[in-house]
Amino acid sequence: MVIIMSTNQVTKNTIIWDVLQIDPKTAALFMEIGMHCVGCPSASGETIEQACMVHGADADLLVKKINEYLQSKSE
Repeated sequence: MVIIMSTNQVTKNTIIWDVLQIDPKTAALFMEIGMHCVGCPSASGETIEQACMVHGADADLLVKKINEYLQSKSE
């Protein structure tokens, strides 16, 4: 299930792989909070929220950073 708004915004329910397909450079945002496994098989089926729970990260903050990054690219 892909949950992406028309403005390329992501939600906590967006699959990590889908975020990486929108822009591979978003991998840096995952890595800076300790998610160094963005290329692992889990990334292809795990939501941002699920991955953040596993890694003890704040899903809302990560979503905010990703959306800010994507927005900055479209300006």
